[in-house]
Amino acid sequence: MDKRVLRIIKILRELYPQSHTALYFQSPLEILVATILSAQCTDKKVNEVTPGVFKKYQSAKDFAEADLRELEKEIRPTGFYRNKAKNIQAAAQKIEKDFSGKVPSSMDDLLTLPGVARKTANIVLSSAYHKAEGIAVDTHVKRLSQRLGLSDEKNPDKIERDLMDVVPKKEWLHFNYMLVNHGRKICKAKKPLCRECRLNQLCPSAQIK
Repeated sequence: MDKRVLRIIKILRELYPQSHTALYFQSPLEILVATILSAQCTDKKVNEVTPGVFKKYQSAKDFAEADLRELEKEIRPTGFYRNKAKNIQAAAQKIEKDFSGKVPSSMDDLLTLPGVARKTANIVLSSAYHKAEGIAVDTHVKRLSQRLGLSDEKNPDKIERDLMDVVPKKEWLHFNYMLVNHGRKICKAKKPLCRECRLNQLCPSAQIK
């Protein structure tokens, strides 16, 4: 195992000991819907929209039978609302039909749901079921993985495979959330705060002068 990677993980754990998703949810269905809504949208905006949505739609059956135009209107602030509403409803219909109304708890089953790729499936598994079958790769994880020299790939699935090769499996559950927290606070997209970063001595991209 790469000692540098283990040191990176150790520091991230010290910095972000309570790492978890910033999305509000109280059930597997809610984290599934919230994660679908979070595509190309901030968690903050999703968290503003979902309380009303989750109060109205409390089961997969509710989403499956929803008036699609009403659902679109309710999630419109998250952007790409037509496609998101279509995917949420189609996923809910499949959950009702094939999984007795319960969000599945395996990667293979989750990937059969419309609108669900590995990133969403990983977040549902880790957040709702505390299961690690992979590492969710969002924009923060992609950026930090490349800057830290953990992957040279651009495709999220390939980045995930690279991370799974170097990150111990016992860390998979929290690795995404630690990188997301660090990306938001320090390793920002446009102006990374390299001088303040505790990883700067381990980072090949650190802008230290």
